[in-house]
Amino acid sequence: MNIDQAAQGFTAAGSGPRLEVLLMLVRAGPGGLKVGELQQKLDIPASTLAHHLRFLCEGRLIEQEKQGRSVINRASFGTIQQLADYLLKECCADHDGSVPQSCSPPNPIQPRNKLNELP
Repeated sequence: MNIDQAAQGFTAAGSGPRLEVLLMLVRAGPGGLKVGELQQKLDIPASTLAHHLRFLCEGRLIEQEKQGRSVINRASFGTIQQLADYLLKECCADHDGSVPQSCSPPNPIQPRNKLNELP
């Protein structure tokens, strides 16, 4: 991922409502959500949701798949991971001395389930 691709991804998620849509799709997991389900959960007009989904698609943060008359929206977990890694690879790069533990990149994103949720 280069700086222009990263900027495009961060720009796509760069508003509260778009980030809310993205987080809802992340929480939905790999099955994603239909446009109608998103609209109902977010209680926003269809035209507004379409605008947000277009931005997220252009930023490669979500993928859309047409199934019959429905459109399924899914978070692009690989791209989201690449954005996080893009930032974290620079952690403490200019720090003098040893790299603090706080700069160790976390493990890759793992979907939550009841077995690995923290109490």
